[in-house]
Amino acid sequence: MQRLRAKEDKIARLPGRLLRRSFFFAPPEQVAPRLLGKLLVHKTRAGVLAGRIVEVEAYLGPHNEQPDPAAHSHRGPTPRNRVIFETAGHAYVYSIYGRYFCMNVTCEPEGQAGCVLVRALEPVIGVAEMARNRGLAADAPLREIASGPSRLCQALNLTRPRHNGVDLADPDSPLQLRDDGFTATEAVVTKRIGIRHAVELPLRFALPGNACVSGSKSLTGKRFPIEENPDGSE
Repeated sequence: MQRLRAKEDKIARLPGRLLRRSFFFAPPEQVAPRLLGKLLVHKTRAGVLAGRIVEVEAYLGPHNEQPDPAAHSHRGPTPRNRVIFETAGHAYVYSIYGRYFCMNVTCEPEGQAGCVLVRALEPVIGVAEMARNRGLAADAPLREIASGPSRLCQALNLTRPRHNGVDLADPDSPLQLRDDGFTATEAVVTKRIGIRHAVELPLRFALPGNACVSGSKSLTGKRFPIEENPDGSE
């Protein structure tokens, strides 16, 4: 019985404080840098898995004056992207190449369909399990575990069938966004990568100097201070 309780406590104990729904009501280009430093937390049977968000990309909704043809919402709601048009603060998970997944965070008021792609995590909790989920050794370098949108979904064991539409602001949700007090004061903004349309838009944000950022190790771009959402966590 004591072992069972210990296991339950391990699974239930989550770091920091849950982000409030109001955190996600802003436009994606504002939500994206504010997500840097926050924790993406997955409660699993194996225990809690968590990574610190170190790189994101904003995708604009179709209501914007400047079109964003790279956004999945560009042509309006479909069965695939319906969750983006609904209440902010949910996970939008889609598949690529028929076998990998990418996770986005929905934002803005209902119907406006802004979202933020989570591109890279720095593993924080359950690191060995995250590495095993990727088929790596338990002591693999952190950069190899969740550096890239598909890699982080593998590391956290996220899939579209199980996690698309999950409420990230619900305290009972298996997948949450939380604030453990880490302060990200500055971000680097660059053009988005890995897309063919609207490549000129400066909507990729990353923590400068973090080794887990995806792509080139020499991250160059304009630095700017991150303005925190004062009503961001419970």
